[in-house]
Amino acid sequence: MTEPQDTDLPLEVVRHGPAFATTKSRWFHFRKRYLLILLLPVFMFSGGVIGMYFQPPALQKFYALTGLQPGGGSKTPIALPPEIDLPPDMVETMQVTDVVGLARLMPRGDVSIVAPPYGAGDARISEILVATGDRLEKGTVVARLDNAAQLESAVLLAEANVAVRQATLMQTQITVQNSQDEAQAGLEQAQSAAAEAAAEYVRAKELFQNGVTTKAALDAIAAADQQATFAVAKAQATLARFTAKAVDIQPDVLVAARNLDAADADLNRARLDLSRATVQAPITGMVLDIHARAGERPPAIGIMEMGDTDQMMAEVEVYQDRIVSVAVGQPVELVAAAIGQTLQGQVQSIGLTVGRQGLVSDDTAANTDARVIIVTVKLDAKSSTIAARFTNLEVIARIDTRAVE
Repeated sequence: MTEPQDTDLPLEVVRHGPAFATTKSRWFHFRKRYLLILLLPVFMFSGGVIGMYFQPPALQKFYALTGLQPGGGSKTPIALPPEIDLPPDMVETMQVTDVVGLARLMPRGDVSIVAPPYGAGDARISEILVATGDRLEKGTVVARLDNAAQLESAVLLAEANVAVRQATLMQTQITVQNSQDEAQAGLEQAQSAAAEAAAEYVRAKELFQNGVTTKAALDAIAAADQQATFAVAKAQATLARFTAKAVDIQPDVLVAARNLDAADADLNRARLDLSRATVQAPITGMVLDIHARAGERPPAIGIMEMGDTDQMMAEVEVYQDRIVSVAVGQPVELVAAAIGQTLQGQVQSIGLTVGRQGLVSDDTAANTDARVIIVTVKLDAKSSTIAARFTNLEVIARIDTRAVE
């Protein structure tokens, strides 16, 4: 039978053999080399970016020696946290050793919440006596509550009770003094009567012995003498109730004095309660904001906020891997678009705990769970004056880790 021709087949005939295997192997090696050539630039670019971001020690020393900046030519150096948008002026002067972080302006000691006094209960605000921007001394009355009338009546009642106790003490002292004087006089009278009865008894005995008087008369005089002796003993017992001559240490007087002390304590408590009708400034500083009006209950966030704006501070959140470069006394530069100029300060203290990031940018993709350490910065006098109007303003802080004053 004649073998059919290849052209008559509807499908392509694949022939297997040594020649075909050699061609396939060459094509496979060609494609592998071509793929490696294409992937090499990708690997080089990725390695460069990772090296710029993490900056191994050798690369850091290179930048320190050459004065170059990572990411030169870009608006933001690659080594900085991506959620911080640095101003152009700061980018131009940026050094590889600088530590950058988001910060918050605050008064010295932070913001103080002015709350109603303890025990005010359901009292409402009667009037607000200050306005935003007022400068106050500590202890200044900033608001009054509507429980003043009730507390003032309690003070008047306590004062009246004290007056009654004072009169009772005076009356007791006079009564005790008179009783003591009366007992002393009774004793002296009894002693005089006893002496007279004793003398009379002696004379009656002599008369009886001489036969001048009768036995009955002598017995009557003896009985009178004995009664006079008993009267002296009774007077002595009455006088003995007064343990000492000083009136103030007599038992009845001591009881009256303790009652007066209790009334004084009630008066002091009533006056202390009266202080709960007023709200006082807890610190010396400026009124930053007022949260309540007359007729309202004091809100949970406090009646108002105060701060010592004479000395402004800043809390900088520094990433935990950069805190090793920060030291007390290093100069700090702070900038914000709202201020329009640069603020200067120094690192005052470094936190002892690592916490979660509290300041984040407007970028929805920014890292909101970074671990940071709080660094407190003290602004100089000129910068404090400028920043006094911007409590809680978010700024960008740059710490120069190369110098310590």
